[in-house]
Formats: sequence, C-alpha cells, structure tokens
Amino acid sequence: MVIAGHGEESDVTDRSSGRELGASGRQPVTRIHTTIARDLGVAIVSGQHQPGDILPGEVEFSAQLKVSRSAYREAVRILAAKGLVESRTKTGTRVSERARWNMLDPEVLAWAFVNEPPEAFVRSLFELRLIIEPAAAALAATRRSAAQLAKLGHALEEMGRHGLSTPAGRQADHDFHNLILLAADNEPLAALSSTITAAVRWTTVFKYRKNAIPRSPIDDHGAVFEAIAVGDAAQARETMTTLVSLALDDTRTVLGA
Repeated sequence: MVIAGHGEESDVTDRSSGRELGASGRQPVTRIHTTIARDLGVAIVSGQHQPGDILPGEVEFSAQLKVSRSAYREAVRILAAKGLVESRTKTGTRVSERARWNMLDPEVLAWAFVNEPPEAFVRSLFELRLIIEPAAAALAATRRSAAQLAKLGHALEEMGRHGLSTPAGRQADHDFHNLILLAADNEPLAALSSTITAAVRWTTVFKYRKNAIPRSPIDDHGAVFEAIAVGDAAQARETMTTLVSLALDDTRTVLGA
C-alpha cells in the first residue's frame, strides 16, 4: 500500500483516491488518515486483504509508513464504520466478511472501481439501478417542478456539450440522475441518491477507461427528459429502463474487451 505523503496533509492521485481530478489536475488537500483509510479500503475491496485477514498493528504500521499511530487508528475507525473491518483488543483489526461491507457507501463504491471490479459486482449495480431509477423517473414525470425540469434540461445540455468521456460531462450525468431522484419527491428514495449517482459515476468512468464505447448515450438521456417534461410516467419508466439496460450492454462490451 502506498501512502501519499507522510505529513498531516497531502495531495493524492486519481488512481489512489478513486476520485476525478479537478480542472487544475490536482485534488483538494486530504488529511493523512483519510488517505490511509482509502488505501486500505482499496486493498480490501480489491482482494489484496481477504476477509479474516489481520491487518498490521498500529505500532508496526506507523513505523513502516512513518505515519502517526493516531492517524492509523482514525483510518481504522473510518473502515469499521463502513463495515470493512472490526477491531478487538486481543486479536487486532480483522477484515470483515464481505456480507458486512456497506457496498452502498459512495466511498466504498469508488474504491471498488480503482482497480477492475468483478463483472458480477458491476452487473449487480446495474440491477440495483434497474430496480430504482425507472420507478423514480415515473414519479418525477408527475411530481417534478418547473425549476427541477429546467435544471434537468441544463444537465442534459452540459452532457451533450462536454461528452461523457470528460469530467465535466460525467458531472452533468451525475446531476441528471440525481435530479430525477430528487424530483420523485420521495424522501426515502432521495436518501438513496448518493448511492445511485455514485454507481452511475463509477460505472461510466469504468466504461470510458478503455475508450471502447461504441455509441453516445446522450439520446437515451434526451428520451427520458422528454418523457418527464410532458408528464408521461409510463414513458419515463420505459425510457429509463432502456437507458440503464443499454448502459449495461455497453459495460459488458468493455468487460469483454
């Protein structure tokens, strides 16, 4: 595992963080315990550390990587809150069984896509989207406000202007899907927005990683927008189902490349 810097704060790279770089090409300064948690989290979800493995103790870890013991303890607390590890006084810090991992946590999703995730996991994210997003689009068609529709249209325009191969285009895509979940005007559903939009973001980043996308999905998004704009719930559900299904097909093409 590589820790990006040994001080209290450090800049980190796109690959180690699982996050997209800003316009300057650099990320915001990140505290060292966050970097440690991210690097350990990536190592766990990628299989470098298997469920049941004991992680190095804080004395060994801090000496090896020249970081403070308090930074390591805080990193472990972050991972424990996400279900990735459990700490016990006599046995140390152990990687939890996969069933205990909070895979709906947006950071855990990001860590899963730092390396190439298993095809079954990617497929499961699309299955989750197919369960939630078509229903959300149907609700949004009858409940959206004029202001929300205007923002949705702007996000669609930005996607078309920048393309999904760029960070700006992917941000617009994120905004588009998030706006639909919010426009559904359902509080429990809105609570899932960070998870769903994280799944949208990272599967899109993954698809474009190998520059293997055979078509643009902008028209698919446009069809969803039109259905929501005219208040056609059935059409909104159908077009969103098509959008997510075609995105899954595109991703399978990349996985098979």
